[in-house]
Amino acid sequence: MRNDRPEEAHVSVAPPPLPGVGPAQPGVERDPLVAARTAFFTRAGAPAWQGPGAGPALARPGALACLLEAEYGPLPRLLPPGNFRLPGREDATVASLRRACRLEVPLTPDALLAHGEGGPFLAAVLTEMWQATVRRYGAAWAEEALRERLREAGTGAARTVLLLDLAEAAGLRPLGAAEAADAAARAGRAARHALWRYLHRLPEGPAHLPPVSGARDVHERLLLGPPPPAALSGWPEGGLVVAQTMLLGRLDRPGEGAGGGLSVLLGGLGDALAGTNGIGAVVTVVLAGRDDLDLDPRLLVRRRGNHWLLRLPVDAPTAPPQHAMPAHRPSLAWWATRLLRSLPRACDVVHARYADDGSLALAESAVRLGARLVFTATPDPHRRLAETHAGADDPPATEALRGDLHRIFLADRLVDRADTVIGIPGGSGTEDLLRHFPALAHRYGPDGPPAPPEGIAPYEPAEDERERRSALLDSLFAGGDRPDALDPADRDLPLLLCVGRLHPVKQQDLLLRTWLTADLWRRATLVMVGGATRHPTPDEHRVRAALGALVTGRKEAARRLALLPALPNDRVRRLERALADPEHGVRAWYVCPSAKEEFGIAVLEAMEAGLPAAGPLRGGVGHYLRDGVNGVLLDTGSASGLTRGLHRLLSLPESRRGRLARAGQETVAARYSIAPMAQALAGVYRSAGRT
Repeated sequence: MRNDRPEEAHVSVAPPPLPGVGPAQPGVERDPLVAARTAFFTRAGAPAWQGPGAGPALARPGALACLLEAEYGPLPRLLPPGNFRLPGREDATVASLRRACRLEVPLTPDALLAHGEGGPFLAAVLTEMWQATVRRYGAAWAEEALRERLREAGTGAARTVLLLDLAEAAGLRPLGAAEAADAAARAGRAARHALWRYLHRLPEGPAHLPPVSGARDVHERLLLGPPPPAALSGWPEGGLVVAQTMLLGRLDRPGEGAGGGLSVLLGGLGDALAGTNGIGAVVTVVLAGRDDLDLDPRLLVRRRGNHWLLRLPVDAPTAPPQHAMPAHRPSLAWWATRLLRSLPRACDVVHARYADDGSLALAESAVRLGARLVFTATPDPHRRLAETHAGADDPPATEALRGDLHRIFLADRLVDRADTVIGIPGGSGTEDLLRHFPALAHRYGPDGPPAPPEGIAPYEPAEDERERRSALLDSLFAGGDRPDALDPADRDLPLLLCVGRLHPVKQQDLLLRTWLTADLWRRATLVMVGGATRHPTPDEHRVRAALGALVTGRKEAARRLALLPALPNDRVRRLERALADPEHGVRAWYVCPSAKEEFGIAVLEAMEAGLPAAGPLRGGVGHYLRDGVNGVLLDTGSASGLTRGLHRLLSLPESRRGRLARAGQETVAARYSIAPMAQALAGVYRSAGRT
């Protein structure tokens, strides 16, 4: 160990106040997360949730209270008073390092890497702190510390990947090409791939890679022989090159995996942006697993005009769910940097959405490319954290809480990294965003960051649209003995349509349970669309199993239920139009039973198609859907609330249903075109590019 190294920094226990952010008022804030974060960021002392204003969720010190205390409390400590299981050693380490990261306190390379053995939450905070450590203590020390640990006997695959990712992020070379090649020959798959990525960066590294013929599958073939820079005809010479990220689910099949309204939005938005003044090209970044690449090995595909899809290879059968993203973060950052750099023109702006490890990978690639970063911030999972995890006590519930606290940390990092932060429009403007991100008030003032309007792309009918609509309805009413169809004899009943990805927050199980237990199946049919048939996620498995269990033994009701897999967006919108068309004689409603929606693109699309829509009171739907004026707002917080809402809408006379449908259609036509959204975002990108 050197004797001339700077003295190690120590984490201050008192976070510095942020100018322009007022102190928390003890006894007022009842959300424990908001109170804890406000107190932390404003140096207000003990969080209000410890005092008389504490909400009922924290009446006793459970997992939520303990983990919030460890991460945001005024005096961080390994264990709170009392004999509690939490936080454990790794919880305390992660919480302490997150505090240091938020306070911009760099640790020495050795001190930081001493924490290298742990799970993905620990790896994420080490990665986020690394650049500041290298800047403060120098590349030589950092490189030596990495080399020492890479050469240690018994270094596991996850730790090897982390160390090499840290080297990549700071441009360090802790191993020679021959050493890395020798280690790769003996390593397991994940470490082998990390070492191959490392070799690509060394001047003499590619010569030490195995031949492409030795690859085990399509992912390894691409990794050993990445495609050359793209030679594209017609690539625009002027205007910004914007990369927008869609890393969850599939752009072409919303409702599969984690892909929902955002995938629909980004497809149409990219098309519109590419034709907007000042924008030269739009690249929508998606993920492609091994099975996807076996079917189509192309990495760059023109969608329309100057809107391109860039497919980042991922070492999984298909695009991984959000909870599995940490394992792919180093690879995604490497591929995004390499492929975006290979475009005919440099990428000017990267726009990340979602607070997850994939977005941070793209944020890191923006740094490596010299591109500006725009981040869409939402208070998710912040808004529901206390309610969701109030009773977290068993290991699965506690692990889910850790996952949400991890995403909140990632959101803070993306806000900190971003050159520009934007919000999603809502009834309270960005007030809710400032409440959950106190630092944004310092950056943008009391009005918060800009919130460009949202919209939906216009529907493009097929040449044989009429025939296709009729065929869709014939298929839907093909027989009640099929799980994906209804009895044609029930065509005269009101129909409830629900479209969305299968996920607990979407509450399809609550809708089905309510429809069954309230005997609504005697009055209306129910059609649910969503979920992958190939490579379903764990959430899809659980929700589909719950739906199946609910209808088991209910043969008569099951004939009035149709469960369809996710459909391409054009088919969903065609189905909605067919159901809304008076010529077909179906009295349909669109129902969104979600616990909350940040905005609700699917609701807007149903309204635009001419269906009367019902959506949740909580979240962003109320920003455009006014109860009794252009739709119905539902209390989706309980079965009883949803029952009342469904009874209400099914009891409305046909004339009233028609007026709500027409009013909803007029709302979308007047306020939610994709063109204004594209224009507003183009202005954001131009401003970011000039920063």
